[in-house]
Amino acid sequence: MSSASRSTDVHSPRFRVRPPANWMNDPNGPLRWGGRYHLFYQHNPDAPIHANVHWGHASSPDLAHWEDHGIALRPTPGGPDEAGCWSGCVVDDDGVPTAVYSGIDHGHRGLSTICLAVAEDDGLRAWKQLPLPVVTGPPTGLDVTMFRDPFVFRFAGRRWALVGAGHTDGTPSVLVYDCEDLYAWRFAGVLLDGRDPVAARVLGTRAIGWECPQLWETTGGDWVLAVALWDGDPLSTACLTGRLINSADGELRFVTGSGGGPLDHGRDFYAPSVLQDTESGRALLWGWSWESRPSEEVDRAGWSGVLTAPRVVDTHGDGTLRVVPAPELELLRAAAPFTTAPGPHRPLPHAYDLLVTARSEATVTLLRTASGAELTVRLDPASGTVTLDRTAWPRSRPDGTAPLVLPVLPASPGEPLTVRILVDGSLLEVFAGDRAAATERVYRRDDDIAELAVSGTDVEVTGWELVPPNPV
Repeated sequence: MSSASRSTDVHSPRFRVRPPANWMNDPNGPLRWGGRYHLFYQHNPDAPIHANVHWGHASSPDLAHWEDHGIALRPTPGGPDEAGCWSGCVVDDDGVPTAVYSGIDHGHRGLSTICLAVAEDDGLRAWKQLPLPVVTGPPTGLDVTMFRDPFVFRFAGRRWALVGAGHTDGTPSVLVYDCEDLYAWRFAGVLLDGRDPVAARVLGTRAIGWECPQLWETTGGDWVLAVALWDGDPLSTACLTGRLINSADGELRFVTGSGGGPLDHGRDFYAPSVLQDTESGRALLWGWSWESRPSEEVDRAGWSGVLTAPRVVDTHGDGTLRVVPAPELELLRAAAPFTTAPGPHRPLPHAYDLLVTARSEATVTLLRTASGAELTVRLDPASGTVTLDRTAWPRSRPDGTAPLVLPVLPASPGEPLTVRILVDGSLLEVFAGDRAAATERVYRRDDDIAELAVSGTDVEVTGWELVPPNPV
């Protein structure tokens, strides 16, 4: 468990990965090594603002209980990462854990270099950052204006890397390199760009760059490409399903299929990072949840940002995303639930795990204001939708406040609808069946009442408080 759990801030998540204080953003380099899960993240150790970017490090034996290890990578004075160690991944390079990341210097103008660092101990606490980048910038002739966030994967017996990009004409893309030798990279083409008609339909046309590209193979043999959509500021995340094609000339292409859509339907999820866990045969995914409260409140709190709970991601037979919380999160549940039936109103703890199953329309209320406005999750099995209404909790970010509707299943008479709700301080994650997730930040006011109320004629509710593994 992170030492951040010692915080007394009512908004502070206590069970998700974040540093004890100051800024964090993108998750980086999830890796299973030495019997533990390791997760790195963008971190400013000096202030709760996006500057002076280092890599922080946390590890866990079980995906539920995390220990923070402080700084892993730091900017090198006079080096290619002197202005920041930006996003990337960690790979096992013939028994040597190796970080592959974006380094920027003081004159970067949006173009990073690709840098390497090698672990010097089995706990991945000490790292040696190499003085020269393996890629000094984007390939010539592509008019690239954004170049960052390498992600390494294996396909067709070789090692490849994706890099997020944007071009001068406003077209976003994902570039691909052959990096079988991590110290000698070869440009292998444009994996996919925004001119692809399926990509334009599913991902939209607003983004001018695709950040944090991630790729994983599904249990059915297809591939999922996930990207963070950027238009000068972060927008959202989305994914596409398809196939990888290795051409005779050594270039790699992603051929889009019919599936894809939002990776998360909420307003507070960005910069996904995936671990293709070969030991368990599953893909695990984390995202960054930013703050959506005023900057002066963030400054007073002294911290900013948290990573989501780990999610198991796959696809359904129709190509749509399958997403559920990692089952290890049940280890955080108290021995006995605090509620097992709709019943009367019940106080809600700071952090909890709520499972709701409805066979007819039902509404779960989680929070209400002194004036009576409510934070609700409404389940409608007949229409196959889950609606999250958080309109009474305004935010500093300039985006919509209308209720959020999550599509779950086509109407199927008699089939129940199940929703899992994970709350940890201000972090709210809603999983609608296994087809949609939404991440939102909800900041309780002093006079708000955190109380569970359930309405509906055929609904089952079980809730567990989240408990730490050790006293704090």
